Amino acid sequence: MTTTLPDATAVSPESSSGTVVRAQSFPQWKRLISESFVPLETKPAGTRGEAAFAGQLTSHQLRELAIVQVDAMAHAVERTPELIAAGGSGFYKLNLQLSGSGVLRQSGRQTVLTTGELAIYDTGQPYTLSFDESFSTLVLMFPKHLVGLSPEQMSGLTAIPLGREHRLGRAVVPFLTQTARMLPELDGPIAHRLAMNTVDLLATLLADEAYSGPVNESTGHARMLRRIQLFIDGQLSNPDLSPSYVAAAHYISTRSLHKLFEDSGTTAAAWIRGRRLAGARHDLADPLLADVPISAIGARWGLPDPAHFSRIFRTAHGCSPSAYRRLN
Repeated sequence: MTTTLPDATAVSPESSSGTVVRAQSFPQWKRLISESFVPLETKPAGTRGEAAFAGQLTSHQLRELAIVQVDAMAHAVERTPELIAAGGSGFYKLNLQLSGSGVLRQSGRQTVLTTGELAIYDTGQPYTLSFDESFSTLVLMFPKHLVGLSPEQMSGLTAIPLGREHRLGRAVVPFLTQTARMLPELDGPIAHRLAMNTVDLLATLLADEAYSGPVNESTGHARMLRRIQLFIDGQLSNPDLSPSYVAAAHYISTRSLHKLFEDSGTTAAAWIRGRRLAGARHDLADPLLADVPISAIGARWGLPDPAHFSRIFRTAHGCSPSAYRRLN
């Protein structure tokens, strides 16, 4: 990015190039950043203070996924405990560095974001992002439930490099880069489907990282749990799927299965129900599936009884499946 941008602060209309917002002063940028993502403390870089500053956001909002290209001069942002308490803790954000460099810090870890590097971070935990030079980065922000990993599994995946040197990152980085370029040319159901596929790909990368670390007693249990969770994901359409079914498939007792899930803060039955509802929610929000009967969507995710499907969906999300479809 060049160090100057056009003098403009107005939001352009939604168009094929997305929503573009520019700031011509640092106070404007501080306000813009917090309004566009989650509440953040924004600070100027080094000793330059709030001198002449230029920044631009190019945003695409696709249902639950926000894709934003950030082009700006040097500065830093911080997510403090006080700002977390104010809201916005239910998201993960992923940064793909397009040019320049930055440093991400969270949970006692830090990673240097050079061109082609990507890393994920949790808006529910304090973090800082600092850039000492003009830069361009692609930010994806999405609800945590889309990843399909537990908080415990995700806790070790934030602020670590997942880009150029990661075996799946080498495929994900060019895909994300091309997807960002394609999205302005797409709209409607196809853009929504592409956005959700992008999150699924990121979830695969994160699952691979969670599964491939060094093995000890703790990680051995985590790997077993993740293997079982992946098995469950492949069996969600099976109406016979239950904790006893899962335990038998892995040659362990139902009691051992319950212990694995309890250590992660949930139960096997709750995990199965949650993954089924997540799949159903995904399909109900997909405009390409708008003509598919709700009962068929429930059956597709192992919930063939329409009354039961509607009841547990309402309990989880506060509305019926049909109301959720209308809202989305």
